[in-house]
Amino acid sequence: MKRAGVALLLLGLAACGAPSPAPSGGAAVDLEAAAIQRGLVRDPRGGSIAGAYARGSDRLCIVPAGGGHRIGIVIDYGEDNGCRATGTARRAAEGLELTLGPDGACRFAVRYDGDHLALPGALPKVCSQLCTGRAALAGTQFVRLGESIAEAQAMRDVHGKALCGE
Repeated sequence: MKRAGVALLLLGLAACGAPSPAPSGGAAVDLEAAAIQRGLVRDPRGGSIAGAYARGSDRLCIVPAGGGHRIGIVIDYGEDNGCRATGTARRAAEGLELTLGPDGACRFAVRYDGDHLALPGALPKVCSQLCTGRAALAGTQFVRLGESIAEAQAMRDVHGKALCGE
């Protein structure tokens, strides 16, 4: 009898201490889908990417152009340290694909969730030609200010030249 009681006690303790299975990645996806469905979170695959974006003094604009989108980025740290890049943007698997520079040689993917746009921490070496001094495009992040195309077209660089305007 005593032995059976001890066995039951050990079995009970073993059951209490057993690790529970970790939640699958599907739970996070379901939660995100529910938030998108209820309008709490913007669907990054839907809606327009066009608009004005900023973070601090850094600016980014995206406007429709032909069948795609034109993009402009300006980063100004003063004293000849900054970046100015224009090119095209298109939707890609997990974000956007940017093609920048006069020859389109600066190409990379960015994270985009519908409201935030984040450039990767490491970019192709050719992208450094779009910057002066110690400035770099790498790691820059932007937050959507609005979806107005007119506002995006009105964005200017430090010399007053339109980033996304005609």
